[in-house]
Amino acid sequence: MIPRYAPKDVAALFSDESRFDTMLEVELLAAEGLAEHGVLPKEEVAMLRARRPVIDAQFVALVEEREQITNHDTAAFVDIVQEKIGMPEGAWIHYGLTSSDVVDTALCHTLTRAMDIVIDEATALRDALTARAEESINMPITGRTHGMHAEPTTYGAKFSLFALQVQRDIERATRARAAIAVGKLSGAVGTFSNIDPAVEAYVCEALGLRAVPATQVIARDRHAEVLYACASLGTAMEQFALEVRHLARSEVGEAEEPFAPGQKGSSAMPHKRNPVLSERLCGLARVLRGYLQAGLEDVALWHERDISHSSVERVVLPDALQLTVYMLRKATGLAKGLVLRPERALENLTVGSLGLVFSQSVLLALVESGMSRDDAYRIVQSSARQAFEERRNFRDVIEENELVTLSNDALARAFDAQRLLAHRGRFLDALTWRS
Repeated sequence: MIPRYAPKDVAALFSDESRFDTMLEVELLAAEGLAEHGVLPKEEVAMLRARRPVIDAQFVALVEEREQITNHDTAAFVDIVQEKIGMPEGAWIHYGLTSSDVVDTALCHTLTRAMDIVIDEATALRDALTARAEESINMPITGRTHGMHAEPTTYGAKFSLFALQVQRDIERATRARAAIAVGKLSGAVGTFSNIDPAVEAYVCEALGLRAVPATQVIARDRHAEVLYACASLGTAMEQFALEVRHLARSEVGEAEEPFAPGQKGSSAMPHKRNPVLSERLCGLARVLRGYLQAGLEDVALWHERDISHSSVERVVLPDALQLTVYMLRKATGLAKGLVLRPERALENLTVGSLGLVFSQSVLLALVESGMSRDDAYRIVQSSARQAFEERRNFRDVIEENELVTLSNDALARAFDAQRLLAHRGRFLDALTWRS
């Protein structure tokens, strides 16, 4: 991931130093598990931990140099670890294991830790959206379908629905974390031919993972599930950001991204306050969905394994987790800092819409008065078109229509926005995590 979109805490998890350090921990735990079950001498295995090499940039460089000879990064890693520990004890490193035992278990451990960060940040976004929902549940705004004025809703209803979507993604991410919090140390084709299953259980328990049946590799649908959770979160953020972009348009003006002192919206036009953060979130969501496609392609491997997934995962898994956390933190900032323009929203709802947002209420009032639905529909439809073309208030046109015999009370009820929003509290009721 390019530094621009790489949160330092998540990037550190996927660094070469962290990767080799986690792999080394798997190696040491495996040797200790073997010693616990009488396969290896406990005294010599104890020296492995005592002589544990420091995994730093120098160590990484040595592995990379060794890989030029082995053309196998795990074998190069084992060689350097054995050299650092020394013989004869170093010979017990990687005893009875195949590369995927170490690499896959270490990767799943890393992904589990990364998903913990994702879940925490997604929860922060949900809570920010929830706070805005509570703050703005009584602020009317024009609801739109197909991009056209429809009926009144509230800012708080919008925020509530975004929060609910993120909550569903938190649940998906939690399931994905459980799916990836697994490990395997079952050998070349997963049959425990050279290692006792008890060793696998020992290592996985120490790492907080669950031992699962596997071939030479852990099934890649688990990794794809992680990528789906990331892509789905990205899409939820895109949904929120896209709404911000629409509401921020000059002719709408119902919301605005936070604008910091000294910020410039355009290099050429000083008046501009472009929704650049929202646009960035929409763009990056596309990248996450692309990573999911690559992850799904990795699920089908030849027989007990091939290596076609490996090169893909070295790119898409670290990038997806970093990008997801980056987006979540930016989206949370956007949710907290979004500037609402309720006065403009009310103006658009009442004056700008010409009152056409109440057409269904008038239709139903006419039906209640005894008119057939089709007749009522045609009257309201033609009156609405007349109001639109003449740029007149819809209520005035309706009141002038000789076919409409509604009382003043019935008309007042039909054009009462608060009546239409009487159940807005149900949106907040759905946010069951609220304290």
